[in-house]
Amino acid sequence: MLTTRFGIEVELTGITRKQAAKTAAAFLGGRVESSGDYYDTQKVIAPDGRIWKFMSDGSIRTQKKENGRIVAAGREYSVELVSPILTYCEDIETLQELIRRLRKAGGFANTSCGIHIHIDGADHTPRSIRNFINIIASKNDLFYKALQIEPDRMRFCKKMDAALVEKMNRRKPKTMAAIESIWYEGYSESRSTHYHNSRYHFLNLHSFFNGNGTIELRGFNSELHAGKIRSYIVLALALNHQALTQKCASSKKPQVENEKFAMRTYLNRIGLIGDEFKNCREHLCKHLDGNAAWRFRAA
Repeated sequence: MLTTRFGIEVELTGITRKQAAKTAAAFLGGRVESSGDYYDTQKVIAPDGRIWKFMSDGSIRTQKKENGRIVAAGREYSVELVSPILTYCEDIETLQELIRRLRKAGGFANTSCGIHIHIDGADHTPRSIRNFINIIASKNDLFYKALQIEPDRMRFCKKMDAALVEKMNRRKPKTMAAIESIWYEGYSESRSTHYHNSRYHFLNLHSFFNGNGTIELRGFNSELHAGKIRSYIVLALALNHQALTQKCASSKKPQVENEKFAMRTYLNRIGLIGDEFKNCREHLCKHLDGNAAWRFRAA
């Protein structure tokens, strides 16, 4: 589960892109290069050759702290951290410490900011992609409540399209080309469009079919809380592993009498077990109703 490569995009404000890049360079021991492109990308080239980017994003509501108050700020305060390719065991501590440094430098996230996690899709098959779609569809309601997705961001991470799910399960496509065709049905724009409207869902396969071969999960509010970001990454990797290894998956939403119990047992089932992931389970169950220990009665 933890060996799959991934990348993460973290949106924030409160500091400028140049300040964020300078902070990252000081921590990573790298150097900063300005690209001068449309996104005013500030690249931090680490000693290992990997590049951490700090880019502008038009969806971020820019703010800064001034005399103890949060006030509006210029577009230079629009910051999206784009990581290089990472692996959990080798890079999670570095990523978490970088997030802490950015927060200490004055960065923060508001309700317009999100986190997107890209997972390497190289191992996926038509079966596993259909599994992924059904897994997300069946857990839509539980995930959205657990993750407390901000209303400001709902148009950028919609729930799984019921019509898409129905077509996938009725037609049972056996090839990637057939799945891709169903994914883009109903859209008038070209599939090669970078900001294609199909991408704005919790599970985005546009990046898989017409991007960099990654599966993107977009249903996370941005945080500069290192523990919560770790929880989101672990959840994404576990969902990916479930899709890859499960023989089949149903899109049917289970009956849930006790949300916390349902989420805890589900997280255990997909690999978030033991003390290592105790904090992850706590973060992911915090906003749910019920009792995590007992299904039908109070402890």
